[in-house]
Amino acid sequence: MWLIVFLLAALSSSFAYFFFSKFRSKYRLGFLSLMLWGAFVMILTDKTAAFLSGEPFLSFETEGLIANSTLLGIVMLLPILAIWAFATFTKPGKQMLERYFSN
Repeated sequence: MWLIVFLLAALSSSFAYFFFSKFRSKYRLGFLSLMLWGAFVMILTDKTAAFLSGEPFLSFETEGLIANSTLLGIVMLLPILAIWAFATFTKPGKQMLERYFSN
C-alpha cells in the first residue's frame, strides 16, 4: 500500500504543478513533484524485484516497526515533505535550491 500512497502523493503534486501555475514557482511544486516521483520509482523498483522473487506485489502489512503499510507510506512521506518545506520556506533552503537548481 505504501506504493499507492506515493503514487497518490506524486499525482497530487503533479496536478498542483500543472493546474495551479500561479503557485508553481512560489511553492516550488516542481521540486516536490520530482522528489515524490523519484520515491515512487524507487519503491516500484523494489516492489517489482520482490515480486519477481516470489513475494506479493501489494501487501497491507509489513514486518518492520510499523505493521500497517498505509501508515508506513504516510510516515515515509514526512521526510520528503520536511525537505520540501525547508527548501521552500527557509532562507538557507531557498539559497541552496537557487544555487543547485537555477536555470
